[in-house]
Amino acid sequence: MTSTQTGLLLALTVSLLTACGSTLPGLAGDRQGQTAPRYDYLATVPLQSGDTVASVQAAVGGTVVSWDKSDCASGLAGSCQALVGMNGAASLSAQSIGNNLGRVVTVEANKDQFSGGGVLTATINGSRAYWAGGSLLAWSGGSRAYWAGGTYDPIPQNSGLWNTLHLQQAQALAPNLGAGVTVAVIDTGLDLSHPAFVGSLTDPSTWKDYVGGDAAPQDEGTLGVGGFGHGTNVAGIILQIAPMAKIMPIRVLGSDGSGDVINIASAITWAGAHGAKVINLSLGSTSDSKTVQDAIKAVTAKNILVTSSAGNGNVDKLTYPAATSEQIGGLLSVGSVTPLDVKSAFSNYSKDLQIVAPGEIVYAPAPGNMMAAWSGTSQAAPMAAGALALAMGQTLKVPVSSLENILTNSAFNIYINPLNIPYAKDQKLGSGRLDLSAFLAQSVK
Repeated sequence: MTSTQTGLLLALTVSLLTACGSTLPGLAGDRQGQTAPRYDYLATVPLQSGDTVASVQAAVGGTVVSWDKSDCASGLAGSCQALVGMNGAASLSAQSIGNNLGRVVTVEANKDQFSGGGVLTATINGSRAYWAGGSLLAWSGGSRAYWAGGTYDPIPQNSGLWNTLHLQQAQALAPNLGAGVTVAVIDTGLDLSHPAFVGSLTDPSTWKDYVGGDAAPQDEGTLGVGGFGHGTNVAGIILQIAPMAKIMPIRVLGSDGSGDVINIASAITWAGAHGAKVINLSLGSTSDSKTVQDAIKAVTAKNILVTSSAGNGNVDKLTYPAATSEQIGGLLSVGSVTPLDVKSAFSNYSKDLQIVAPGEIVYAPAPGNMMAAWSGTSQAAPMAAGALALAMGQTLKVPVSSLENILTNSAFNIYINPLNIPYAKDQKLGSGRLDLSAFLAQSVK
C-alpha cells in the first residue's frame, strides 16, 4: 500500500470511527440480527436461599435472563443475583418488586447504548485473501503465515506493530504462549468455522449468543457493513500475541455493532462463571450502567482481568466501562496510537486512561476464510488482553491482581514525542504505549 493510499485510508477511518463512536439511542427495540427476545427494562435481584427462577419471575413480572448463584457466600456486588428482563412501561417499580421479595432491587432502562466502534479499514490490496489448508495466502511475495498445531508465525502485514511491541522477545519470555488461559471475547461473535480458530476455541458448552438466543455466537452480516467481522478481528489479535490461549466467544452485539445493557452484563457474568481468566470488551457507551459496573466488579474480585476500549470520538472522556477503570481494580482502559506512537486521530483520551497500544490497520482473520484490517481502540484493547494471557500462562512473580499495575508501569514513554505533548499534562494517554517484553520481564519467572 502506498503512502497516499494509507493517508486516504486513515482519513476515511477517522470519519467512520467518529460516526461509530456515538451512543446508540433509545430503549431495546429491533436490532439488526436480533432474534432473541428484547427487553425495555432490567431488574437486578439479589438471590436468597429458596429462590427459584419461577418465584423470581413471578415477583418481578419478567423473564430471568441471567441467574448466578455461584458465589453467594462472597457478598460481592454482582455475585449471587439474577437479571430479569421486563417489557412495557415497567408497571412494577424497584420498590414494589423489592417489597414483593423482601430485599432491595434495582431497575434500569435496558438501553441499546453500547457500540463496538472500530471500522474495517483494509483487505489485502482491496481484494480478498483466503485462508486455505491452515495457511494465510498473503500478497507480499507469496509469503504465508501458518496456523498449525497451536503455533503461529505472525501475519507479516503486522510485523511493524509486533516489532514495536517486542512481541518476539515477549513470547520468548513466555514460552507457554498463553496455554491454559481462557480469554472471553464479548463482541459480535466469531466466524466459528474460520481455520484460524481451529483448536483455539473453548468447549462449545461455554459459548453464548445473547443476540441470537442460542449457543452459536456466529459473526453475521456483510463484511464492511456495521460491526460484521469486528469480533473475529479482535479474537485474531489476541491469538497473534498469545497463540496457545483459548478464546471463549460470546455474542452481545448485533451485525450493526450495537448491544444493550442486559446482554453486556449477562455476558460478563457468564464468562466469569465459565472459566475466563481475561475478558476483552472492545465496546463502549457514553452512558454508564450500574448493572454492567457491578458485573465487572464481581469478576475482577475473583482475579479475572478485564480490558476495555477507550472509545473513538477523539474527545477528552472515555466511554464506559473504560471510564470506570480508575475506580475498579482489574479493569484496564486502553486507547490507540499510530505505529509511530502518536495518538490516533480517533482515540479518546483522558486523565483516567491507563495505557495505549497500536490500533490502526491491524490485520487479523475476517469472516469467510479471509484476512482484513480494522482500526480503532477496539483493536488496541485485545493487545493488552493478549499480553495478560501471555503472563497468566506462566508462573508469575506477582499476584494476578498486580498485573494491571505492572502492565501500565512498564509502558514505553510516548510523551517524549513532541506530537503527544498536548496530552502530557495529567497523562491523558495513560502511562504510555504497551511494551510486551518489558511487561513479561517484570511479571513472570
